[in-house]
Amino acid sequence: MLKKRIIPCLDIKNGRTVKGVNFVDIKDAGDPVELAKQYVKEGADELVFLDITATLENRKTFVTLVEKIAKEITIPFTVGGGISTVEDAVALIQAGADKVSINSSAVKNPQLITDLKNRFGSQFVVVAIDTKNVNGNWKILKSYRYLETTNNASIVNSVYENFGKGDIPGVLALFDDNIVWNEAESNSLADGNPYKGPEAVLNGVFARLGSMYKSFSLKDIKLHEMSNNQVLATLYYVIEAKDGKKYDVQAAHHWTLKDGKIIGFQQYVDTKKLADSEKM
Repeated sequence: MLKKRIIPCLDIKNGRTVKGVNFVDIKDAGDPVELAKQYVKEGADELVFLDITATLENRKTFVTLVEKIAKEITIPFTVGGGISTVEDAVALIQAGADKVSINSSAVKNPQLITDLKNRFGSQFVVVAIDTKNVNGNWKILKSYRYLETTNNASIVNSVYENFGKGDIPGVLALFDDNIVWNEAESNSLADGNPYKGPEAVLNGVFARLGSMYKSFSLKDIKLHEMSNNQVLATLYYVIEAKDGKKYDVQAAHHWTLKDGKIIGFQQYVDTKKLADSEKM
């Protein structure tokens, strides 16, 4: 049985630990360094410190406080809030943090996840996504505020519908002439990243899928509207290899749109399942 781990999370504002509901009605809850020492004494396995207003106030995370925490505790701790570049993460790890947690920056710039992983290793990066159920649909919040968008999700849904029917021209018609398409790093199709333009996607991705697999079908697609004309799709697809074996692969697709056309695509995928399916 997996070991249970106790990981308290402390919300920080202006250098103080705070307590609230949905990040409003904030009340002071004490000195974060002293609280951290108390949690260590009580047997916590790890700690998380989140600067809850760093992104909204467009400022960097509390490096000085991280240095103080690192001097006082001996267990691993994660820091989040206001981290938008690799350099921000470097400053925090040099200050003593063991991991960084990114939220709004991961939504705005998913490439940051890969950049941090390449620099420090995947164990260093935590991605936190805030969601809210709005009229029965789960929405992604950015900076703790949901920003309404247009009908981008319906455009992305048309991509999946056309792909599922085998209508590749219909899919390509939804692409901007300058679309930039990136496959997941673990995917063998990533050897052509980035694919630029519909023709490159057609020949480098769609045509190769047909030659690599006996069948390929998308399942259980959920679309999440985001700010800045972006849509996140969570799904799994069933791959039937040439030898008849089938594999269920979980994936996330990040779409960026402009003026009703798709200008960007980034795939994130279950690496082990995908690797297994390619061992033919």
